[in-house]
This record gives sequence, structure tokens and C-alpha cells, in this order.
Amino acid sequence: MVKVKLTKTELKAQTDALKRFQRFLPMLQLKKQQLQSEIAGITAKAEETRAKERAARDGLDRWVGLFATDESLLSGLVKVKGVKTGSANIAGVAIPTFESIETDVKSVDPWATPAWVDNAVDTTTKVLSLQCERAIYEEQRRLVALELQQTSQRVNLFEKVKIPACKEAIRVIKIALGDEQTAAVTRGKIAKSRVPETEVES
Repeated sequence: MVKVKLTKTELKAQTDALKRFQRFLPMLQLKKQQLQSEIAGITAKAEETRAKERAARDGLDRWVGLFATDESLLSGLVKVKGVKTGSANIAGVAIPTFESIETDVKSVDPWATPAWVDNAVDTTTKVLSLQCERAIYEEQRRLVALELQQTSQRVNLFEKVKIPACKEAIRVIKIALGDEQTAAVTRGKIAKSRVPETEVES
């Protein structure tokens, strides 16, 4: 424990600090619960997106055999040029949000390529979009988890260090001030008993 001054001023400072910590702690605990809830929600969305991605990939399976006849069609058919994102705020944490993707579709001759290429482009674009959306959810989870870690550290600091230290300091100061007051009263009585009665009467 850090050494504290055994004075009334220090007692007031420690009492004020204790009240401040006890006032902030419930807010930090509430924020911690909110962040935990948000992480659970983000994880659920990420898993839902992953399931959609799997379903879309399964839809691609029917094109695989067709692609095998001309691998040049598959190579670079659809590329992601950019990802459009927005922003949101969760318990004070700025996070990106997924909006859409911009794709670059390989130029093909509609007369020289099979009709199913258009369907393959749509399905591939959907898979890429879901992949990008899931990546945004992963980034959201990383940012919120980082804030949760910091908030948890603050909660632990208040619960296990700051508040107990203040309580202990207050206890020690009160004992010291009480001892000092008792000693002062005792000294006063001793001093009074040593004064001759004639001096007291005069």
C-alpha cells in the first residue's frame, strides 16, 4: 500500500476518491456488459453471413464442371475493386459497417461464351460480397473486443486496487487520528493534574 499522510486533509481526499471510484464503477460494469452483449451479437451476424456464404458457394458447385471445360473463363472472372463502408458507434467505439462492394467483371464476348457465365458472375459476386461483409464483422468484433479488454482492466483496477486501497487508507487514517485525539486528551489531563491548585484558582 502507498504511504499516506495521516491528516484530516488526506482523509477527505481519500474519502472523495472512494466516492468517485464507487460512482464510476457501476458505469464501467454496465459498459462491460454492453460490450459483451455487442460482441455476442456481432459474432452471431458473422456466423449468419458465413452460413449464407457457404450456401452461395454450394451454388457455385454446379458451375465447377462447366468451368472445367474452359478454365480461362474462371480466371479473374470477378474481382473486388473496392468495399464501400459506413461507420457506427457501439458504447463509444467507432466501428466500420458494410454497405456494398464494387466489382470488376472480366469482359467476355456474349456471343462466344456460354449463357451460364452470367449466372456464374452473379453467384461469384454474391460470394465475394458475403466474404467482404464477414471481414467487416470480424473487424467490428476485434475493435469491440479491444475496448472490452480495456474496460475490464479498468473494472478490475477499481474493484481490486483503487477502492480497497482507499478503504484501507481511510481506516488507517481514522485509527491514527483517533489515537492522536486520545493522546491529546490524555496529555491535557496529565498537564492539568500537574498544575498547582493555587495557580488554577488565580
